[in-house]
Amino acid sequence: MHPQSQQDYVSISFAGQGCYNNNKKWRRQSWWRKWKQLSRLQRSLILFISVLLFICGIASYPTVTEQLRGLTDGGPDTGSNSVLKPIIPHVLPQGQPPLPEQPSQRKLSNKRGPPVLQNRLQKKGNTSDVTVEDKVADVKKEGEERVVISWRGAVIDTDQATESTKDGESKEHLPTHQETTFSKESEASWLEEVREAFRHAWKGYKDFAWGHDELRPMSKSYSEWFGLGLTLIDALDTMWIMELKEEFKEAKAWVAAELTFNKNVDVNLFESTIRILGGLLSTYHLTGDTLFLDKAKDIGFRLMPAFKTPSKIPYSDVNIGKGTAHPPRWTSDSTVAEVTSIQLEFRELSRLTQEPQYEAVVTDVMKQIHKLEGKLDGLVPMFINTNNGQFTHQGIYTLGARADSYYEYLLKQWIQGGKKENQLLEDYLQAIEGVKKNLLQKSSPNGLTFVGEVSHGQFSPKMDHLVCFLPGTLALGAHNGLPADHMDLAKELMETCYQMYVQMETGLSPEIVHFNMYQGSTRDIDVKLADRHNLLRPETVESLFYLYRFTKDHKYRNWGWEILQNFNKYTKVSSGGYTSINNVRDPDYPSPRDKMESFFLGETLKYLYLLFSDNSNLISLDKYVFNTEAHPLPIWLSTV
Repeated sequence: MHPQSQQDYVSISFAGQGCYNNNKKWRRQSWWRKWKQLSRLQRSLILFISVLLFICGIASYPTVTEQLRGLTDGGPDTGSNSVLKPIIPHVLPQGQPPLPEQPSQRKLSNKRGPPVLQNRLQKKGNTSDVTVEDKVADVKKEGEERVVISWRGAVIDTDQATESTKDGESKEHLPTHQETTFSKESEASWLEEVREAFRHAWKGYKDFAWGHDELRPMSKSYSEWFGLGLTLIDALDTMWIMELKEEFKEAKAWVAAELTFNKNVDVNLFESTIRILGGLLSTYHLTGDTLFLDKAKDIGFRLMPAFKTPSKIPYSDVNIGKGTAHPPRWTSDSTVAEVTSIQLEFRELSRLTQEPQYEAVVTDVMKQIHKLEGKLDGLVPMFINTNNGQFTHQGIYTLGARADSYYEYLLKQWIQGGKKENQLLEDYLQAIEGVKKNLLQKSSPNGLTFVGEVSHGQFSPKMDHLVCFLPGTLALGAHNGLPADHMDLAKELMETCYQMYVQMETGLSPEIVHFNMYQGSTRDIDVKLADRHNLLRPETVESLFYLYRFTKDHKYRNWGWEILQNFNKYTKVSSGGYTSINNVRDPDYPSPRDKMESFFLGETLKYLYLLFSDNSNLISLDKYVFNTEAHPLPIWLSTV
């Protein structure tokens, strides 16, 4: 046989296709020929798409690096045995750009805390890549304390940095509050600090969002939800309680002249009930001014079409101008928490107007829920169908979002009605036993008591910050004669909710935590990257208020004081207002979300003020019951 001849390349012939040539020069010519054969439109389109992809890649680079940095910060998600960083005071500068909101499944030094600072920001470049001065801006002495303004514009108090928490410590060595000797002078000072926080938040709202729903403090603008001045109405009774007379006067003038509900707008039944109807009713009771009662009657009447359903379970959305209602576009379900947490307000509206239809519709809802199958030892699923009135998505039980305030309103309706409605009390007591049996566990290594979730028989050690309403509710029940062990459980859960704050580098709780339950765990609490945001929520300070009112244990006040300090350090915006943040684990850059929820003024600051007041007659818990938006409504006398 003859040896095969050597060739520089292989040529293969295909019928009708000519010859395939693998030579590099030939390939370049072939591709260029194909490119030239394309029409001008096709070539332009390809070039445009290529440039667009390149620009998108450049634009997404800072976000990707921020996420990677969060994963490598030594947080619990990495699985590393990291220790906590010292808490560094941080004030958000005016104009600092927010990062996009992440999806979700709601302090000061001894005197005034750190001053509000403004960084000189570069206006050019990517909005998420903020450049500030890299040099130390100032060094000064305040008494004996050395205060340094860092390159990020944060105030670093070298004498108040918190010691790191070592993994594996026994429970008595968990992070704890710094003991503060409380006096009448302290009370006056702390109350004034809350007033000052309110004034600062109100300044931002007045300057940049007046008459609109919510302030966007970073961009000095506003956002609309219903277009009804939500923050202003939510804050009315807070201003009255804090004796902020000038602020209240200007807000009342807006209500009288500008607030109208005759608008072609969809509102959420639950949110508008607890914030608007509840806020107006509460302000009427505190002031005696019929302006607020008249407005409450108007919105209450306009919400009634929501109850026109086949099952009497209300739709989630109402058009208050057209008088129509509908479920969300994607489902015919309503959430159980929403349909069972409007009762206090509608019942009170009936009592004031002597029109029984308001109380009748919400009572029908409670009767329907009472008799439904699908509960787990008194615990309810999260969704209910508005057509057939049955629970849906059964098998999932939580005290977090979509179910939380159902349990709260069982107890509070019983209290509101003079402790006569035994069916409500029985459902509440059964539910608390269901929590103990199915949802209550302890973490490792320090044995923190927490409330998890059950999904189709499987326990999950996930706990929303929303669940921190429960210590206060349990304490309120014990105060009203329910079993004493409810107060014991309230104290244990209160400690856990405090640890959700103090174990974070900013001293602020994330939206959701996961507890470790396995022997050998080095820390009790883990936080997933998507759950690290803080929305300025009130639930923990709400429970601190109840626990202090009933026990007079000053540690609860001190815990609230720390939380207020950290709100000022990490969420206060220099131009006015406070912002929710994306990352409670990064004290250097907590990533502002550019939104101040109305409940920060309506609930969080109100509960802090009541916590720091020693006047137990200031909204007496024997005369008032708070709705789930912290609006106090009167407890009915037995003669009513």
